[in-house]
Amino acid sequence: MKKFPQDFIWGVATASYQIEGAVHEGGRGKSVWDTFCRWEGKVDNGENGDTACDHYHRYGEDIEIMRQIGIQAYRMSIAWSRILPEGAGKINQKGVDFYDRLIDGCLEAGITPWLTLFHWDYPLELFYRGGWLNRESVEWFADYTEVLVDRFSDRVQHWMTLNEPQCFIGLGHGSGGHAPGLKLDITDQLRVTHHALMAHGRAVQVIRAKARTAPSIGWAPVGVTRYPVTETAENIEAARRAMFDIPARHLWTNAWFSDPVVLGHYPEDGLRAFGKAMPSYAEADLEVMNQPLDFYGANIYNALPVQAGKDTPFEEMPRDPGFPVTMYHWPVEPECLYWGPRLLHERYKLPIVITENGLASMDWVCEDGRVHDVQRMDFLSRYLKQLHRAIEDGVEVIGYFQWSLLDNFEWNFGYKHRFGLVHVDFATGKRTMKDSAHWYSKVIAENEL
Repeated sequence: MKKFPQDFIWGVATASYQIEGAVHEGGRGKSVWDTFCRWEGKVDNGENGDTACDHYHRYGEDIEIMRQIGIQAYRMSIAWSRILPEGAGKINQKGVDFYDRLIDGCLEAGITPWLTLFHWDYPLELFYRGGWLNRESVEWFADYTEVLVDRFSDRVQHWMTLNEPQCFIGLGHGSGGHAPGLKLDITDQLRVTHHALMAHGRAVQVIRAKARTAPSIGWAPVGVTRYPVTETAENIEAARRAMFDIPARHLWTNAWFSDPVVLGHYPEDGLRAFGKAMPSYAEADLEVMNQPLDFYGANIYNALPVQAGKDTPFEEMPRDPGFPVTMYHWPVEPECLYWGPRLLHERYKLPIVITENGLASMDWVCEDGRVHDVQRMDFLSRYLKQLHRAIEDGVEVIGYFQWSLLDNFEWNFGYKHRFGLVHVDFATGKRTMKDSAHWYSKVIAENEL
């Protein structure tokens, strides 16, 4: 059996827009996703998060399900516009009250809340004022953070600033496939990135200065992962280069986002690649970004195999025909939970938390009233064994958050991709714990595979 460290953290993760619903209730303002979902052709079947899992009304039921599973930590995000309907200015007390109830309910059930400040549902009113393109967004985010710290830090210790900046910038401001649906040139994408990284740093400063309980702070970028096809020294170096090099004008990387945050500078090869497209900035901006962190969160679902190239540092390798994929068509590659944490820890020297990992599948309630999601159990077992291997090899991995507690609104794919340990009937709201929930419960209780 594979035993995990005694203090290892077992959790689940969700995001506000994907589960809460109640978008017109409790004084909540609009987010960019509320409008984006109305654009023709942007979301499958024209679906939206208006109701989602109705977590806003059924949070007590969801807390009880987590208690039954034995969840130790719940990574949840705050809907910025539920707290500040216009993104800045007047506080919505009904929104504060909702999260008070949610946090208190978790604590009463023995579940530690981990708060994510921003998981993509940017306030619409701030978007109209320029959004992340506007340098004022840095202080908008800092002010919003201060409200959360003031209201919740007496009970909340664990904080994450931004979720997957590569996604909300690359998809939301580059390809236009996610809200707010912008297709910016590379210079403006780099400007958005710069402001978002500064906002992260300012949020860390605010938490450190204002928190009423000693905070533990991280963030949750995409864990862009590569692994060696064979574990030779040459191929391992190729995987390392593939994870952190920036040979072209490509934002979907680890180093461009994490080097400023953790190491205090943009990577030199990235600056060369972007060249004149890079907006001017002051060295003081980098000082704002580079704030001490307590852990490095990584959302890791898959990876690409690489080997040392003949004329290049690395080359991506094709997969065999019929290689297993998820409903998202993401490749099933458990190795990513070994090589991702190993190489991220090696470069950034921070404890690693897997802040998201899970399987999109096609699940339904069977005739016996249960959901037999055998593929998810197999997926999680294989991935967690690789994570255990990383720990055995000395990588400081301190926690794992399965994505997700509930089947939910899966952004531009609507409701067809199910990630949850718990099945949700979106017509009735009925919850059904899947077989994987019971399997995960046993893993947590025994702290081993």
